[in-house]
Amino acid sequence: MAEVTLQNVSRHYGSTAALDGVSLTVPDGAFVVLLGPTGAGKTSCLRMVAGLDRPDQGRVLIGGQDVTEASPAARNVAMVFQQYSLYAHLTVRQNLEFSLKAPGLKLGAAEITARVSRVAEVLQISHKLNNRATQLSGGEMQRVSIGRALVRDPAIYLMDEPLSSLDAKLRADLRIELKAIQAQSGATLLYVTHDQIEAMTMATHVGILDHGRLVQFGPPREIYEAPVSLYAASRLGQPRINLLPAALFPGAPARAKTIGLRPEQIFQGEGEEGQVQRVEHLGDQTRLHLSYRGESLITVTDAHSPLRAGDSLRIRPQNPFYFDADGARII
Repeated sequence: MAEVTLQNVSRHYGSTAALDGVSLTVPDGAFVVLLGPTGAGKTSCLRMVAGLDRPDQGRVLIGGQDVTEASPAARNVAMVFQQYSLYAHLTVRQNLEFSLKAPGLKLGAAEITARVSRVAEVLQISHKLNNRATQLSGGEMQRVSIGRALVRDPAIYLMDEPLSSLDAKLRADLRIELKAIQAQSGATLLYVTHDQIEAMTMATHVGILDHGRLVQFGPPREIYEAPVSLYAASRLGQPRINLLPAALFPGAPARAKTIGLRPEQIFQGEGEEGQVQRVEHLGDQTRLHLSYRGESLITVTDAHSPLRAGDSLRIRPQNPFYFDADGARII
């Protein structure tokens, strides 16, 4: 495994800046998630590291070596795409073995068999090794796709929304498995997703991207609790942060235009009165959709809360975030 660095990397497609001066270090052994909406530059970062695209300016380093001009094959990276991209005419075993049989690797048959068996057991597809790819379910095909990267033992794993096409249960299961594999192996992993839950539960570090710029980088808990901007604050958290006019509550700084309240930053039982508009019982918690002085907000409460639509509830902000007119955090 190796540390991976982008140094002031920019990439334009025509007049569109996919990346604009991005500097980012993926520490050796880290699980880094890139988060942002479509067009933020997440996949472009992966393609720079993989060598599928070259930067207009800046450098890419893997393990301290400048690989900006190196071919994808020379970079020792493994990439998992959103789509399965399996060889349909081959068995699962043959798909997993395929990249290991490259002449440059010079692996013996016993080593190849051992790697395939180990990865198949971890991904729970050992019983499918002799099946053709066309005989697998969607979830099994994605497991094989991930497995083809895991057998490689590269400098870094690159994953572009590998779980987005799976059903909710399988996605949750594979989140746990991927994190466990990464933690046990010490692998360096750069992972792209739209899913905030994946970012919060899997990442050691999160990079927030916006229109090709890196807005904030750090541990997910740090970004959640200390966002540098309104944009960064809105990228993490489920349900999403409540963004309201700063004048809605007393005590806001003079420059504040927006107040940010995460659900747990709304203290219930004191303050001004709001009205419950809708109640969502989610098993482990209850979400309350409130109307307060003409604004809508969401908070969470006890799973067994007796509150119903139409009930009144007193609330006040507790340690809120304040943002100025440009969306920058006011400390």
